[in-house]
Amino acid sequence: MGRSNYLLLTSGAFMAASFVVQPAWAQDAGTSGEPSSPNTPSNASQGGGIEDIVVTATRREERLQQIPVTVTAITSRSLAGAGIVDARSLTQVVPGFTGNRTASVIQPVIRGIGSGGVSVGDEPNVATYVDGVYQPDAFSNSLELVEVERVEVLRGPQGTVFGRNATGGLINVITPDPSFTPRARISSRVGWLRNSSNDYNLRAYATTGLTDNLAIDFAGMYRKTEEYIPELSTGRKLGGLDVVDLRSKFLFQPNGTTQFVLTANYTRQNSTLNATQPLNNNTAALLAPGVILPDGPWESSLSLTPRIDYERFSTSLRAKFEFEDFNIESTTAYMHNTGRQHADADSTNISMGYIKFDLNIEAESQEIRVLSTNSEKFNWLVGVYAFHLDATMPNIDLANARGIGQPLISTILDPAVETGSLAGFAEGTLQISDKFFLTAGGRYTTEKREFQQSVNGVQLPYGRVDKTFSNFTYKVAARYQITDTTNIFANYGTGFKSGVYNVVATSPVPVEPEKIKAAEVGVKSDLSRSLRANLSLYYYDYSNLQVQARTPDGNAYVLQNAASAEVYGGELEINVIPTQGLNVRGSVAYNHGTYDKFPAAQDFIPRPTGGNIVTSNDASGKTLIRAPRYTANLGADWTTTLAGREFGASANFFYSSRVYYDFLNRFSQKPYTMTSGEIWFKAADNLKLSIWGTNLTNSKAAQQIRQGALATDILYEKPRVVGVGLEVDF
Repeated sequence: MGRSNYLLLTSGAFMAASFVVQPAWAQDAGTSGEPSSPNTPSNASQGGGIEDIVVTATRREERLQQIPVTVTAITSRSLAGAGIVDARSLTQVVPGFTGNRTASVIQPVIRGIGSGGVSVGDEPNVATYVDGVYQPDAFSNSLELVEVERVEVLRGPQGTVFGRNATGGLINVITPDPSFTPRARISSRVGWLRNSSNDYNLRAYATTGLTDNLAIDFAGMYRKTEEYIPELSTGRKLGGLDVVDLRSKFLFQPNGTTQFVLTANYTRQNSTLNATQPLNNNTAALLAPGVILPDGPWESSLSLTPRIDYERFSTSLRAKFEFEDFNIESTTAYMHNTGRQHADADSTNISMGYIKFDLNIEAESQEIRVLSTNSEKFNWLVGVYAFHLDATMPNIDLANARGIGQPLISTILDPAVETGSLAGFAEGTLQISDKFFLTAGGRYTTEKREFQQSVNGVQLPYGRVDKTFSNFTYKVAARYQITDTTNIFANYGTGFKSGVYNVVATSPVPVEPEKIKAAEVGVKSDLSRSLRANLSLYYYDYSNLQVQARTPDGNAYVLQNAASAEVYGGELEINVIPTQGLNVRGSVAYNHGTYDKFPAAQDFIPRPTGGNIVTSNDASGKTLIRAPRYTANLGADWTTTLAGREFGASANFFYSSRVYYDFLNRFSQKPYTMTSGEIWFKAADNLKLSIWGTNLTNSKAAQQIRQGALATDILYEKPRVVGVGLEVDF
């Protein structure tokens, strides 16, 4: 048995065990339109067609083109060409995806669905997985993409067979398993950006067999961005980043029907990334004597050193046992994260407020799946999933001054949360005819949330409170194969996120669960060997949205339910090979997301003297936050041979329409573009040299915009970086 990845791929009932790449048109000559079996010779060797990722459900192959759900899969080559180094940057290559964050909290949004929570235990609406293992901690999910095979982004609620429930969708990062064939690669990049700062990126990967049935690999990364944001009040610089990521896997195959993969991962980040500045000088310190305000983007003037630091250790064991008519697969995982964050609440050199806290998070999960292997007409899957999270945010320090020149008043919170979840799921796909396939699945989840809070060292009288939430979610999907290369599909499903407690507050009452009903239709077509076009249209009914905003007194947070929202739109993805060696890909996404009913939304009205009046207003009819109406991207990869050497170039262009960051749509990022590219050549068979650049137009795009009583502040994406690279294969 060759290298394999055991992970649950989609809510469409497919467990991905491995992948192969072949031209999309390379199918069996039969009338069913299904791909050829692993043992059937294909036309892949003929070349000249669009490559297509094929995922394997146990011993069955399913092309992504034939899964009745919208999925974007990006290979490692496309990620490198677009300058994508972490999961948040997928914004530039995935239609309908926005990789925002608030301070250290990663808050991805898919088709307008995404969470705004900034506390432990409030898991994102868009779930993130690495090799099928759920990553629950939004504070450390920047996810450096170190030696990946591909990244898959599934759009729409995942409420049936994929791990945790997710109302928005999921990101699935797939890394290679060890190989018995030795290979190794070292790559390094050095870049230059503003204010004489440098950017370093060193990566290494090696794999080999140790015995006939044991193989090992190692992936390592060190990435450093020197401080490039001048701190005007002191003359120092901020915005630096220092990351180490180490991963190793052991593959053990005692026989031809059993396999184990043990993974260990360690990540450490130290940074001053949270170097915010007032948006349009909107700060309560505007009229303070001695205040220093930035003149333009990528400048700062703070009264403290901003910190976003974390350390993460995780391990997992994946096992597969093959029997005559079914397979059993198991995934066991453990994670322990610690972190620290310091943020200036007024974003100036005048000390009017700050937020400081530490993190300590432990999570365990266990999933067991049983999959059919011997049926031609009906394939099924059943399983159970258990999840446990124990987290604290010790010493949350919320400091606030009542006015300019007034002393800071500090409130210390010490919350603890615990989550226990158990779910059972089943799904099956029935082949009605040679061309018509029907899938149905469901999941029942019961989840218990516990919470306790202390204020200034005194535990609140209600002690430890808890509440249990249970829900049944389901999905049905149909696919009709019009021709061997074109199919239409439709699906309808539900999603659920249980109620959560607000740990940056004192209320013992959690918000209500949020739910979503989602319908989607689409067509996937390989119009020729060199042209692919996929179109999807969707409609979401979204209720009890869990939304978070600042409190009127400054630094704490309010967590509330918005009544409902309506979301609809469409996405068109095109891939074309106009000539040999040139691959062009592009997409356009339209998303109309509005709050249908939100009568008491938190509102921030700018004061003429700086800062905001915090009140409540009706946001019904307003655009969802962090959900641009239009996005588009265009990318190209080109290779050729000249004088016996291989040359290549890649480029990626991304456009976003206006993005709103508050419920009443007062604060926004205007439309912007981002462009990146790379030119490379092979000086030898195993030596690759490159020139590259990211954000080549130096776009002033917001990474986040936050509102509070003391300020509306902004943090910009990294400015232009240009550099050189070297890669050596062994």
